[in-house]
Amino acid sequence: MSHTVHPYSHRIGIIRDWKSRWFAVGEGYKDALRGDVLLRQYLTKRLRGMYVSGIDMERGNNSLRVVIRTSRPGLVIGRSGDHMNKLRADIDKAMRRFKIAKPASFKVDVEEVRVPEADAAIVAAMVAEGLERRMPFRRVMKQTIDKVMTTREVKGARIVLSGRLGGAEMSRTEDLKRGGIPLQTFRADIDFARERAHLPYGDIGIKVWIYRGEVFEKDAAVKKAPARN
Repeated sequence: MSHTVHPYSHRIGIIRDWKSRWFAVGEGYKDALRGDVLLRQYLTKRLRGMYVSGIDMERGNNSLRVVIRTSRPGLVIGRSGDHMNKLRADIDKAMRRFKIAKPASFKVDVEEVRVPEADAAIVAAMVAEGLERRMPFRRVMKQTIDKVMTTREVKGARIVLSGRLGGAEMSRTEDLKRGGIPLQTFRADIDFARERAHLPYGDIGIKVWIYRGEVFEKDAAVKKAPARN
């Protein structure tokens, strides 16, 4: 019998890496894990609406680097970096509130996502934005999946909405799929994300799967190889 597994965790160590990468953390495993979870939850809520794809964290013996991947880095950084300075100050306050030890070396970096239509988290944010603007849910699903499928590297996509769609009294689920989504193939590059659209009559759950083709060892080796001048 089949068993439903998160598409990201299903491929960790094969074509995916951990979202928290630690080097020589030592005996502070429990505190570091708690700090990463709380900080990621805070930043996900704080940066909502800024089309954030993911938040990665790298820890050393006495260092912490937070990498925010977004398709709109200008919203996060701000004009002349003023939003970035406020974000660092807010992170300091949150770390003090959650009692997270701040290492001596602390950095916040922003990376741009070049193809937002091929990223499940950003596509889910687009769907949530359309629903919160009170657009018809079927139109939002169709327009979004059409935009995703026009991207060259996308081979398949699926969007699922569940909740009180259209303000109906009884909740239901609507599904729209284009192309293939080979969930059981380890080398299949499938991006998955969940999101919620906050509406007056309740939240709408959003799930997005995007299939970006298969990843082979030779392709991964070419991507990891350093560029030569």
